[in-house]
Amino acid sequence: MSLQTKLPKVGTTIFTVMSQLAAEHGAVNLGQGFPDFDVPRRLVDELEHAMRQGHNQYAPATGVAPLRQAIAAKARRCYGAEIDADAGITVTSGATEALFNAIHAVARPGDEVIVLDPAYDSYEPAIELAGARAVHVALDPRSFAVDWDRVQAAITPRTRLLMINSPHNPSGAMFGEADMRRLIDILDGTDIVLISDEVYEHIVFDGRRHESVLRWPQLARRAFVVSSFGKTYHCTGWKVGYAIAPPELGAEFRKIHQYNVFCTFAPAQHAFAAMIRDEPEHDERLGAFYQAKRDRFREQLLGTRLKPLPVPGGYFQLVDYSAVSDLPDHEFVRWLTVEHGVAAIPLSPFYENPPPEQRLARLCFAKNEATLDAAIERLVKL
Repeated sequence: MSLQTKLPKVGTTIFTVMSQLAAEHGAVNLGQGFPDFDVPRRLVDELEHAMRQGHNQYAPATGVAPLRQAIAAKARRCYGAEIDADAGITVTSGATEALFNAIHAVARPGDEVIVLDPAYDSYEPAIELAGARAVHVALDPRSFAVDWDRVQAAITPRTRLLMINSPHNPSGAMFGEADMRRLIDILDGTDIVLISDEVYEHIVFDGRRHESVLRWPQLARRAFVVSSFGKTYHCTGWKVGYAIAPPELGAEFRKIHQYNVFCTFAPAQHAFAAMIRDEPEHDERLGAFYQAKRDRFREQLLGTRLKPLPVPGGYFQLVDYSAVSDLPDHEFVRWLTVEHGVAAIPLSPFYENPPPEQRLARLCFAKNEATLDAAIERLVKL
């Protein structure tokens, strides 16, 4: 049978490729971004309790009421935002589903969607499936700061969406107040919708403040704000996230959601509701928890030939490997995995046009100390 692919540029994701390669060669997997330590015990207990209480059937499409109410309360506590728990919040099967729904709720054939490179690899396929076109604007190749003049120059009458991500994957860079004010100025007077990927919202370091779009009413009124419980509670395999949007955008989002997955794992929703309500200190302490890991890992990396870049947020460490090799990044990470037993992620799959001289790889430090120590033991031999 002859079949014309809808996604001719898409193959197996780099995360799957590198995790498979790591397994084949017994490498320490610092590639795919998942923790290898336990979820909070209270969360497991609440999940078991929810199942034993009978919360095992379809949840409401928008999410169970206690969780939506808890998310609204958290948005108020963290960002001073007043969100309608009924009309403004939709629980999804992970942040990736929320991003897909948001794109398809708004983008139409012929529309343009601005993405900031390097960008998470799920963005562009969702844009293409909507019949729209991704317009790539490169971040600074070293600091990963946004050149807002370039963003403004990329806007055309066909621009329908702008996608932002802070803390940023893969770099860990974060927006500051000046970024948000410039973004407000750029979007003022346009009908451009904003998608803000904030899955690492609580993993911020050195006293920095996460500039959620929810803090800025001028942006929030035109935005989908997406987050993930998997990142916050160390349970990426549960695949539960959510989107916050004004009611008119949320209504369109829910049309896509109900015919995509309809609803999300019910007992986990009740467990997250209890955690947010009763243990808010978990997300309040998350930055300090990961900062200790970042600092320890960075100190260890200074004893290798890899140069660690600054990491303001998130749980990924970029390293400059130019002192070790001049291989392109996809060849370097394969060599590192096969020959030296440490799996990393190259940056080039996050770009439309990777900087040709860039020699950076991404390492995940959301790991036990024993895992990171094992990786360092191998990396010092480079």
